[in-house]
Amino acid sequence: MTTLATSTPTPNAKPEHEAGAPVPTGLPRITVVMPSYNQGKYLEAAIQSILTQDYPNLEFIIRDGGSTDESVAIIRRYESRISRWTSEQDDGPADAINRAFSGATGDIFAWLNSDDMYMPGALHAAAAAFLAWPDADLVYGEGWYIDESDARIEPCRFVRRQFERRYLVNKDPILQPAAFWRRSLWESTGPLDTSLRWVFDWEWFIRAHDCGTFRYLPADLAYYRVQPEALTRTGGQARQLEHGRITRRYGAGWYPNHLVQQTRRLDSIGGQFTNDWPHPLAAIFRLPLSLPRRLAEWLLHGMYMR
Repeated sequence: MTTLATSTPTPNAKPEHEAGAPVPTGLPRITVVMPSYNQGKYLEAAIQSILTQDYPNLEFIIRDGGSTDESVAIIRRYESRISRWTSEQDDGPADAINRAFSGATGDIFAWLNSDDMYMPGALHAAAAAFLAWPDADLVYGEGWYIDESDARIEPCRFVRRQFERRYLVNKDPILQPAAFWRRSLWESTGPLDTSLRWVFDWEWFIRAHDCGTFRYLPADLAYYRVQPEALTRTGGQARQLEHGRITRRYGAGWYPNHLVQQTRRLDSIGGQFTNDWPHPLAAIFRLPLSLPRRLAEWLLHGMYMR
């Protein structure tokens, strides 16, 4: 329904807490679900990023899809600190996440993919935000891209402090691992759409936005890994078609973001064709091919990127 930008309520404040000590009164229980399949290369770092949060009221659930690499061995090393875990075949990450949340006990929900990581203090920041903003149904923050060796690349600049619904149904402005929401919002919207392979998180954010209040938290909460096998970097045309299906489902009309994608492809073809041409001649030849892209980007920016 609404997206509100506000100042941060002590985003990285982390109260002292010793293992086994009583949970501070009023601290919300956070359920973090981790779906995983053959991500042994990154899984341990992801698990450690949760456990080192030292958040005293945490439910941590891992749903492994029957991995054939070292994933199960890694999970077993930490199972005494994991609320519960399973390793069995599922119908993809959306199905795994739904199954995990179906038995969750938390007041606040989140999921962290097994190749991403939380930044230090992320869970305390999320808890502080919900305590400070009782009207917030979903809180989302900022983050950084990291590479395969955990090195920072750049900030995730696509995150927006405020946005309208017409922007959301064209482009996802939320960094998924930096998003947390109330159990009541999950129950209102229903689970993830398991018919989707690539954009199930974005589709759920649209539904959540239609029935809840989003609050932006100006704090770095998560690392988003850029690696060749990441789901968001696969799919090609099939992923674009799935994106278009969701855009049309939620009333974006003439689907401008898909138009931008196709005009960029036309411009790219022109660039490949003129790659060996002298620059002035190539520029003249490519000008008409670049005009549709420039027009589409201008329209998308003017109508949806506000």
